[in-house]
Amino acid sequence: MAILNPYLSFRGNAREAMEFYKSVFGGELTVSTFGEFQMPGISADEADKIMHGQLTTPAGFTLMGSDTPEGMPYDDSSGGITISVSGDNETELRGYWDGLADGGEITMPLEKAPWGDSFGQLNDRYGTPWMFNIAGGTPAEG
Repeated sequence: MAILNPYLSFRGNAREAMEFYKSVFGGELTVSTFGEFQMPGISADEADKIMHGQLTTPAGFTLMGSDTPEGMPYDDSSGGITISVSGDNETELRGYWDGLADGGEITMPLEKAPWGDSFGQLNDRYGTPWMFNIAGGTPAEG
């Protein structure tokens, strides 16, 4: 089963925003920082920034967000929103990835990530940004 979630991008204030959303919607907020995963190219000033934040609400929806480090392009033309597709059915998710990549632009290949899953990003043919996370997945070519 695949799950679709909104994923918000910020330029340095993801923690503040995600804590605000928690105050509005309630629920449990979990965050991981760039420093925790020792991401390459991250300055000491950015190590405490949010690499991934996830708010799971009592109403049953999930809101995700992260900071975009200075060394990475930040495109707010989409309103800072990306659609996140996640799950553990690699065949299903890879089929979605391939379909969306057709005529689109892969911005980060779907491959093994530091946290152990397969992760990738693309913009579909209409410019909509998507990110995929396949739990325990093996690298896929797109």
